[in-house]
Order: sequence, then C-alpha cells, then structure tokens
Amino acid sequence: MSDLFEQLPRVSVVVPLYNEESNVAPLVEAVHDALSASGWAWELILVDDGSSDRTVEFALAERERRGAHLSVLPLRRNFGQTAAMQAGLDKARGNVCVTLDGDLQNDPSDIPALVRKLVDDDFDLVVGWRKARQDGLWLRLIPSRTAN
Repeated sequence: MSDLFEQLPRVSVVVPLYNEESNVAPLVEAVHDALSASGWAWELILVDDGSSDRTVEFALAERERRGAHLSVLPLRRNFGQTAAMQAGLDKARGNVCVTLDGDLQNDPSDIPALVRKLVDDDFDLVVGWRKARQDGLWLRLIPSRTAN
C-alpha cells in the first residue's frame, strides 16, 4: 500500500443520503472543517438515493457554496444504501475512500485520525465505530429491520 502514498493521500468521502435535508449543511460543514486543515487533496461525494424531500436541492446549494471539491450524485430512484454507496465509490478519485452515513452519527472529525492510521501503519483498511450512540434502541432497530 505504501506505493499509493508516495505523495500525500487523496481522500474521497462518500456519503449516501436518503431524506436527509436537515443534515446536509451540517454534514458538509463538518467534513469541510475536518479535512480543510489536513493539507490533503480531498473530495466529498454526496449520493442522493432517490429522496422524496429536498435533500438534492440542499446538496446542490452546498455544492454552489463550497466549490468543486463537493460532488452531488442524484440517483433517479431509491436503490438502497449499498447501491448508493457503490455509485459514490465508483465516482471517487481518491486513493483513500472514507464512507459515512448522512445522519451525522459518525463524526467527520475522526476522518483525519483514521486516514493517518491507514497511512502511517501501512494498513489496507481501518474501521471506526461509535462507543456511545446518540440514538435509542428503537431508532436503531426499526431501520435495521427495514434495511435487512
């Protein structure tokens, strides 16, 4: 893997979104804050998975505000989280790919530490998980049963 990092890493952050209009701006802000000081080239790819709310509109507004490092990929219908994630990964140009959910349960400020661990220790993959969830059991169980 070290051949990939002869230069600084190029980080692609892929986020599938489904009816996340209220989270788009805070998510983009958090990713921007986490990565803008890193010195790395980076991009944020927001994949709208056929949302029925204004997620695409809010994402496009953030694209206009933030510039070329933000891409919005609207899917024509809801294909599911896995397909949306794959669509974003297919579009990614980085040599490091980070995936996040759009609900801000994963803290984008953790991205630099995870990428550093990947690069410094010459790992192929690093995974993070939350120690303390911000949602209750029922809010986790219902989407889990629906998705699976």
